[in-house]
Amino acid sequence: MDTQTWSAELEDIFVNQRPRLCCVAAKVLGNADQADDVVQDAYLKISEATTLFEIKQPISYVSRVVRNLAIDRCRRSAFESALFAKAEEGDNACCASHSPEVIAIDRQALAQVVESLNELPERTRRAFELYRSGNHTQREVALQLGVSTTSVNFMIRDALTHCHQSLQGRSLPDK
Repeated sequence: MDTQTWSAELEDIFVNQRPRLCCVAAKVLGNADQADDVVQDAYLKISEATTLFEIKQPISYVSRVVRNLAIDRCRRSAFESALFAKAEEGDNACCASHSPEVIAIDRQALAQVVESLNELPERTRRAFELYRSGNHTQREVALQLGVSTTSVNFMIRDALTHCHQSLQGRSLPDK
């Protein structure tokens, strides 16, 4: 199959099977907006593939790619939640119960996160802030920044990874 034929067949699958593909992703994610983002990511991933190979059941192949990307998104979301769970738990905690040492350590960690965010490229930092602090969807962030949702996804992942590595690399005061 040549590139042009595959491209036309791929577009046909994503146009005609979009509701089905969104349903596949939504079953994994439990969220229709995220499912739509995953289907878009799948289209980009498959259409940007540089190697062509014969696919006997293209609809099944595309469905599998959508499902795998949805699973990846769930895993990434779980990773992000675990990474920031301590900070989010702190939002509901009573500050009076913390010792001065714990407060100092938490402030140092927050300063480290702010510093590591400032080390990022402006667009990556902005995407992360809009998504995590501004409560915008990845699609909304993409529109504001004029990039694809896939790019936003990678920027958020890069920012999270950078912050995580920064926190892991810092030395904690002796107890």
